[in-house]
Amino acid sequence: MSQDSLAHKRFKMEQRRRRARRNMHGTADKPRLSVHISNRQVSVQIINDESGRTLAYVTSVGKKTGGPLSDKAAWAGTEIAKKALKAKVKKVVFDRGERQYHGRVKKLAESARQGGLEF
Repeated sequence: MSQDSLAHKRFKMEQRRRRARRNMHGTADKPRLSVHISNRQVSVQIINDESGRTLAYVTSVGKKTGGPLSDKAAWAGTEIAKKALKAKVKKVVFDRGERQYHGRVKKLAESARQGGLEF
């Protein structure tokens, strides 16, 4: 992959991320559920954008969550739902980042909904 095509790929990812977040803002009543999925790991956090604080955070780094990445995403969804309910957060705004709502992101969202989160 040449340097120009890699720069173009990163530019397009940033455009997708900005387009997804353009009209999205987490408040104290309805914080933002931010999802980041790399090639190996999943990290999810619930953010209050008004105060700039992270209310809950889950990552698969260093955990005994082997197997496919979709299983890690489902695990992260259930864990973030548990932590959110502990932090007295029931409703969130789902921020998928630059990814499509499909596959791993969809599995994470469905498991978070089954855990008790509403979005």
